[in-house]
Amino acid sequence: MEVCLKLTGLLLGMLLSDWLTAVLSRDFTLADIIQLHLSATPHPGGFKCFTCEDAEDNYSCNRWAPDKYCPEDSRFCYTRHWMNADGESVSVTKRCVSLDECVSTGCVQHEVHMVCTSCCEGNICNLPVPWNKTAAIFSTNSPLNRVIRASPGKITSLSIILFFMLNYFN
Repeated sequence: MEVCLKLTGLLLGMLLSDWLTAVLSRDFTLADIIQLHLSATPHPGGFKCFTCEDAEDNYSCNRWAPDKYCPEDSRFCYTRHWMNADGESVSVTKRCVSLDECVSTGCVQHEVHMVCTSCCEGNICNLPVPWNKTAAIFSTNSPLNRVIRASPGKITSLSIILFFMLNYFN
């Protein structure tokens, strides 16, 4: 009987240890997004961003971000990450923005703080925060310049067809 109690205590301790590790983890992972489901959008092309103002870290921002769609005049998700001299998070701000607010992404070193900003296009694309200049980027799913350009192959084909038509009718 004593062996069963010790074995039960050991198994219970292992179970609690795993549970505490999961509960105390400060990393917000892609697995957490499984609970954020897509629903009917309020307008064509509607999307969501994590949104918070001056949260203490990325986990707090993402954990308590309101689950609502971005306004119709916004197209991107913006993230600003302030870090202290040790590289620890001081402040995280995330919001929906228009193109104008995404022109200056990257990292800037201030006296004892570094501030990194990034923008992305897509539903809930601003899960991570930028920690360095490699992550502080402006990423889009589609070209910002929507000019339609003919490929060189199409131009060549059209030129050949036009050449033969002009020669045939003359």
